Amino acid sequence: MDNMTAKVSIFARAYHYRNNRIHIFADDYAEKILGADYDRIAENMAQGINFFMPGFEGTKEEGLRLIVDKQLSPSVLGRSAFCEEMLKDMVSKGLSQYLIFAAGYDTYALRCMDKSVSVYELDMPELLDDKSDRIRKAGLSSGAHAVACNLAEEGWIEKLSEAGFTASGRSFGSLLGISYYLEKDEWKKLIASASELMPEGSALCFDYPSEDESRETRTNKQLASGAGEMMKAVYRDEEMKMILKEAGFGVCECLDSKGMTDRYFAEYNKNELGHQMAAPVGVSYIYAIKER
Repeated sequence: MDNMTAKVSIFARAYHYRNNRIHIFADDYAEKILGADYDRIAENMAQGINFFMPGFEGTKEEGLRLIVDKQLSPSVLGRSAFCEEMLKDMVSKGLSQYLIFAAGYDTYALRCMDKSVSVYELDMPELLDDKSDRIRKAGLSSGAHAVACNLAEEGWIEKLSEAGFTASGRSFGSLLGISYYLEKDEWKKLIASASELMPEGSALCFDYPSEDESRETRTNKQLASGAGEMMKAVYRDEEMKMILKEAGFGVCECLDSKGMTDRYFAEYNKNELGHQMAAPVGVSYIYAIKER
């Protein structure tokens, strides 16, 4: 089982936590979950410096740092910080259920000490099995409810209910990194289905590709394609807001690259003058509340 896109995402979080004093997003469990794959991915990335940074001159370690800081980490760290800040606010207001769509190797259920929140991790069965095995080998335990399913197919709502999810309770849905890999009709259907599950006052948080591409976002498309995961759609901000409105959601926040960088990267950049980071151009981030 490869799951390379998910592995690269958790590697970015692990590398950032290991190599910095100030964190944009602190994930102290990521490296534990990766295990020996941490060094393998680091080596593979360092060997690909000419793909990421044509003409680079420097050491392998310097090259890896550039790849992580400029290409792999910014979107992953920013969207995670944004999502979990919104989630924390909702939990303080009595939220009881957290749905992580396409959960990958997300570690929230390992890091969170608040057991009043039921965590449901939805992903392909092979990935969830691999994650469970990694958690066991690391000597850890997770209280998350694993929901093995394909979000692009029918039946995932029933499987979620079977895992204990209740449609009457306010929920928070994280759909990070999903919109890139679905056709627009599939994405609209997923949002509409999530809306059916969630009562008024529930929330969604996600990122999506906009029409304003940068070199970094184009490189990410090439990486995804190489891993067999084609990116299929881009959206205008108003188009995405309309999709949400039709599903009963009102947008509370919509951040672009500058908004994300100003909010979540400023303290890090102030303390890491030699390793500056910015959220990628061509990605937007939304937080929306169910209004009806």
